[in-house]
Amino acid sequence: MKLSEQIKKQDAKAFTHSGKFHADDVFSSALLLYLNPQITITRGNQVPEGYDGIVFDIGRGRYDHHQRDSRVRENGVPYAAFGLLWEELGSGILGETLAQRFDEEFVQPLDKNDNTGEKNELASLIGNFNPVWDETEAADGVTEEKRDRGLSVGFLRAVQVAGMVLENKFARYRADARADEKINQVLAMQETQGGDARILVLPEFVPCQKRLKETDTAFVIFPSNRGGYCIQPQKKPDSMNYKCSFPKQWLGLENEELQKATGLASAGFCHKGGFLMTVGDEADAIRACEISLEEYEQKPVIVCLWDAGEAQETKNCEREETEHMLRQIPDMTDAQICHMTLPHLPDLEEQGMYAEVAMEKEDWKKYIKEFVKQILECKPEAVYVTADLFAAYPVVHALRKKHMPVLMRAKKEGKTCIVRLPSGS
Repeated sequence: MKLSEQIKKQDAKAFTHSGKFHADDVFSSALLLYLNPQITITRGNQVPEGYDGIVFDIGRGRYDHHQRDSRVRENGVPYAAFGLLWEELGSGILGETLAQRFDEEFVQPLDKNDNTGEKNELASLIGNFNPVWDETEAADGVTEEKRDRGLSVGFLRAVQVAGMVLENKFARYRADARADEKINQVLAMQETQGGDARILVLPEFVPCQKRLKETDTAFVIFPSNRGGYCIQPQKKPDSMNYKCSFPKQWLGLENEELQKATGLASAGFCHKGGFLMTVGDEADAIRACEISLEEYEQKPVIVCLWDAGEAQETKNCEREETEHMLRQIPDMTDAQICHMTLPHLPDLEEQGMYAEVAMEKEDWKKYIKEFVKQILECKPEAVYVTADLFAAYPVVHALRKKHMPVLMRAKKEGKTCIVRLPSGS
């Protein structure tokens, strides 16, 4: 019998471990309950003899992962019980394509947390439903029948929260799929009608940033729920920057000031951050995009980070070589290269050859944060790092958290290349 059929049986039941619960067994339970709210889940230290229900996260069976030969995905992420169940059930819930994406984006981080202890905020949230170390868990709110099945208030609350998270996530993924389908239809219609492919007019708001990154679309126009139209610039692939921006003199203006600056009678507001503009009618919205495209001349920027103590002659020699290499990156032929020096080494508490940063943790974080802020003010497409590891690592780590592409030099088979750090590394 298939797992999905077993779950949906009228008398369906499942068994998992007792004691401290984790995101793995909690989300596994929530997944089974999503498919059959009437399934009976029991927790215990040992699987009962001859048990004929679904067993997960215990018992060394198909949906356990604690044995030495437990399965690992092709990308190296080990399965936990949640991933093993999702592998069989996911396509029936979201379809094969979305189920794979859900595994990569949602399930794998939880599986990795359970197997390796890698930090995960959602797993921590679920774990916090466990009683604190010196608390005797109250029986209030749990029926005698549920207590007999090893269910506690904390576990039931955690599963309830996990169930709500799953329902919301599934709804979001399905909505994203519908949005992509809608955008594909609009793009196909636009192609037949002609016009500027860089300006896309939608009949209604549809989330489309991810879908449009790889297209020529630079601006999206859609009706505002407050009346009139909104204009949103679209970001470049693998970049924090827009394919085209509104003119700087428009940013932060509204009503008459914006109308005077743009020459558009219905112009209403342009956000100082440049990510939104509103106008009264569609013709003005299209014209605002056309003006922006006509005036936009910004060159791509790459920031180069260097060691603070490097000799000037060495810097000049290496900079010329580095600039030459960076301009060979696709679409970076005319890039503006901005050179910056990494922060000086802070005071150290030294013990012979060993040393630690003397700064307090919060001061150190602020020190790095301020420097990264200076980098981002340049609006770079990427940051190239060639520096001492101690000086560079905290900055690189902070840039990665901001989703800023980081480039480094590497050698393979004697050939020097500029390599972009893979995401997640």
